[in-house]
Amino acid sequence: MLDRLFMEHPRSLGLSWYRHGMGALKIGGKLIFAGCAALIHGLVPGLFTDTAGRTVTETYNYIQKIRAGSGKPEQWSDYDI
Repeated sequence: MLDRLFMEHPRSLGLSWYRHGMGALKIGGKLIFAGCAALIHGLVPGLFTDTAGRTVTETYNYIQKIRAGSGKPEQWSDYDI
């Protein structure tokens, strides 16, 4: 059970538990930031005009970089982190 919860997914992507966890925390933080920027932009259109889109693009590029450097890039789907 513990292996399935903590190790199976990172291992299937060719990542260690630590590397997967740090990457997921970084991505989650960036997406929260992008979401907050989008919410503020919705209220005040002159603020954060490209922040959310730029952050999402940067996050996607980061995921692709991690994917390419993993031990099993062919195992990754387009939505794995």
